[in-house]
Amino acid sequence: MDYPALSRISLKHLTVLHVLLSTHSVTNAAKVLCVTPSSVSKTLNQLRDQLKDELFYREGGQLIPTPFALSIGSEVHKILSSMNGILHQGAFKPAEFEGTISLSMRESTFELFASKIALIVKQLANARAINVYAKEQLSFDALVRGQVDFMILPHDISQPPTRSRELMWKQIHSDEMVCLMSEQHPLSNSDLDIHGYLSYQHIGILDKDLAEPYFEQNLTQKYGARKVAMSVADFGAAAIMCHHSEHLLTCSKMWAENAAQAKGLVSKPLPFEYGKVAYSLVWNQASLNNPALHWLHQQLTTAG
Repeated sequence: MDYPALSRISLKHLTVLHVLLSTHSVTNAAKVLCVTPSSVSKTLNQLRDQLKDELFYREGGQLIPTPFALSIGSEVHKILSSMNGILHQGAFKPAEFEGTISLSMRESTFELFASKIALIVKQLANARAINVYAKEQLSFDALVRGQVDFMILPHDISQPPTRSRELMWKQIHSDEMVCLMSEQHPLSNSDLDIHGYLSYQHIGILDKDLAEPYFEQNLTQKYGARKVAMSVADFGAAAIMCHHSEHLLTCSKMWAENAAQAKGLVSKPLPFEYGKVAYSLVWNQASLNNPALHWLHQQLTTAG
């Protein structure tokens, strides 16, 4: 072990790097760390000298991390999580927490978990910030680097939400799938069969992270591919399109029963076998060294 080299890099250096990977701004990092921007810049320059890498370059008003900075992000997160656990031993007291919590999920997923998140926010009344990011904004890579603490997402049980060795996942809600259509749709007053399901065009959901859903694979193998007229970013936008067209939307039953955008749409069971679906919580296993995140994990995985 190179003790002289290690002695020249402190937790302060690693903390600045970690926060900059999230904020992409010296000014915003300084606010998070309660120091001056000049202090952040000085620490960053020291780390650049020690690691022999620029770490960030400026593009417009943002700092863009170099490939090397991104590659060490997950290891830095592990080191800081372990040290945070050492510094904050003992029972966690939510009312005294003054840190930051970050979650990531689709907007449609947030609708389902808003009441639970509201209770968590109430208990963490003194938190510096509680941020909920769009999954498209911060996804699995951000989870690995510690930029996001937890992610909640729907998926087929037969397809794990991630295959990363650094990420863990746990099912928190089982679900079913349904087909939504407008009240004026020709199929709205009859049972939905496979012929009707494939006769009309569908609205797809864009997701660059997840593999082709099992229901899609099974449908194509047994009956043929459905015709997707358009793809949108989220289920809410897809439901709105259903109100204005004869397109069909295949989605979560749990979401269809609770989402405001789905009100007034007709829901039908899918006319084919599609496996099992659920909502799962995904996290970086190193994060649970943090007492606050361990507590949050318990809140999110507890039924109710």
